[in-house]
Amino acid sequence: MRLALVSESFPPDVNGVAHCALQTARHLVRRGHDPLVIAPEAPAAADAPSWGTDLDVPCPVVRIPSVPLPGYRQVRVALPTRRLTPVLAEHGTELVHLAAPFVLGARGMSAAARLGLPTVAVYQTDLATYARTYLGAGTALTWRRLRAVHRRADRTLAPSLAAASDLAEHGIPRVRLWARGVDAQRFQPGHRDEALRRELAPNGELLAGYVGRLAPEKHVALLREVCAEAGIRVVVTGDGPSEGALRAALPGAHFTGRLTGAGLARLFASLDVFVHTGPYETFCQTVQEAMASGVPVVAPASGGPLDLVAHERTGLLVPPHDAEAVRAAVNRLRDPALRTRYGAAARSAVERRSWERIGDELLEHYSEVLTEAAAEKATPHGARHVSDSQRRWKPDRPPPVRTRTAPPGTATPATPPTAASPRAARH
Repeated sequence: MRLALVSESFPPDVNGVAHCALQTARHLVRRGHDPLVIAPEAPAAADAPSWGTDLDVPCPVVRIPSVPLPGYRQVRVALPTRRLTPVLAEHGTELVHLAAPFVLGARGMSAAARLGLPTVAVYQTDLATYARTYLGAGTALTWRRLRAVHRRADRTLAPSLAAASDLAEHGIPRVRLWARGVDAQRFQPGHRDEALRRELAPNGELLAGYVGRLAPEKHVALLREVCAEAGIRVVVTGDGPSEGALRAALPGAHFTGRLTGAGLARLFASLDVFVHTGPYETFCQTVQEAMASGVPVVAPASGGPLDLVAHERTGLLVPPHDAEAVRAAVNRLRDPALRTRYGAAARSAVERRSWERIGDELLEHYSEVLTEAAAEKATPHGARHVSDSQRRWKPDRPPPVRTRTAPPGTATPATPPTAASPRAARH
């Protein structure tokens, strides 16, 4: 199969969209398919159509001229272009995969429509929050743009139940679940490094770490109360526009900068507690990587973490935006026996979610979309041939409600706390 992956971001960018697009391209090649990636040009590779094998890019990459996002120069936005249609035609594309479509993805959708190609759109980022944070634009305008793209897709894939619910509530049809994989060999408890722990916590402090972008929407400053606790050392890994402000807001925290590869795996496995503070995650890959590393997680009870963290089994869910709740949860995990139990359960919960398995699920979605597209062409007047049973969510039918019941005799309810926030869990 010849597929085009039109992605709003791609390595060397470091974010969830870029990482997922790369893993998808690798899996397609391993399964004998012929992918082509179309992505914004990287800041340091303006003249290169693709970059070398050091990042293990398995297929051609067409780079589209781009500009930095105002307020966040590490994020690139593709400029208007007419190249996509001839690029897809020359490649002989049979299906177009749109990764987090918004700017470049919208042009990819238009090019696919001109060529009569089926499309799969992957919803990966809460772009309404990005627009409000960096551009001062309203969420209604952003969702209008997202609807314009996703309603034209033959299928939209959401990474979590919360994301699927958001899409359905905003009138986007044909939504199905497709989660993310994790490399459980790279991220594993065996990479725990006692020398690194002595360096980060010379007095044997509990290590509580955050890994991710240092950006306003991540709300990393919620770690301030944890920093004030005696016997706890906060470790912050990543970079981004908020780094300077966070260094001032989190006195005593150790900032490692961006880590990748073996260094990142050692850091994850060497933590005692992983804390994620961002309330707007559609999935949250770093939570999954911490769990694969055998580390219990503290995360907000909203968005993607609700699908990943089993409250009081693999970690603790707290109300979004609540620094005191974060502090209390980390203090509760000072108990070594509790950390060991939660960490083992976390590892067990995710270790079989390989990228190979997730990639094969994606191929099933592709196959179904191609079959539906062929049936549509064979149907009089080209009517869309998608049954209600194939639409996992529709705007007028909410996702199933999931509830958890507290075990007998427990003082703390097993149902995760939520906040009266529109971004809190809806299921």
